[in-house]
Amino acid sequence: MAAVSEVLDLVAQMKAAEESFVLATVVRTVSVTAAKAGAKAIIRPDGSIVAGWIGGGCAKGAVLKAARDALADGNPRMVSVQPENLLAELGVKPGETKQGIRFASNLCPSKGTMDIFVEPVLPHPALVILGASPVALSLAAQARPLGYHVTLAAPACDLAGAPAVDMLIDSFALGALHEARRFVVVATQGRGDEAALRAALAVDADYHAFVGSRRKMVALRDKLIAEGLDAARLDRAKAPAGLDLGAITPEEIAMSILAEITLERRRGQRGQAVK
Repeated sequence: MAAVSEVLDLVAQMKAAEESFVLATVVRTVSVTAAKAGAKAIIRPDGSIVAGWIGGGCAKGAVLKAARDALADGNPRMVSVQPENLLAELGVKPGETKQGIRFASNLCPSKGTMDIFVEPVLPHPALVILGASPVALSLAAQARPLGYHVTLAAPACDLAGAPAVDMLIDSFALGALHEARRFVVVATQGRGDEAALRAALAVDADYHAFVGSRRKMVALRDKLIAEGLDAARLDRAKAPAGLDLGAITPEEIAMSILAEITLERRRGQRGQAVK
């Protein structure tokens, strides 16, 4: 059984490696329980516990289910494992959630209570920018302080210098990308629009956008459909990119795009869906 310090060391290593996992922490126990307050465990997306311990089968199933859900939506949750008679006194059934706490039944002979905080730790979200336009460079500069892993893809001859990004690709051939939630923006602005749009739409992402007018996107859409690209795939790309903030400068346009990405990224994480 790994000591808490060893678990925390591994947490730091996995964060640095941009791995997805859950850190489960026992925050309260009542009566006889296998694990005590302060016990921690690291759970991978496949459900395996790679370090630490939070007790045996009495709590494990409920915690693993909460871990899967936390990794899926990015939200932490509290799990309370209690004997059925105590759940009845609270007026809840196993599997129900009340006041932010998910309740589960402890069927073990010990009949103890354990409250476990389940915290997802996810890689930095990935922003993939295609193009070397002023908007593209401003978008990259603004995104990194906000915690994005930034990939910039553009022909090297279009870049005046080396931008401060996490990954720089010389062309629009994206290849292997950062494994995380992805947001893709085509900001070529006339230099390789078609090739960049094709590459962008081949990437699995939560958000695709094109920096340009609706009229330009319609013309590109018609041309690419005529060349055999699937219309449904083209319809993934929002154009023009960003919220309508009246933006004029490249910096303002980049800010409007990041604002729109933030809406998508945080959707459902403030207790209700963002509309």
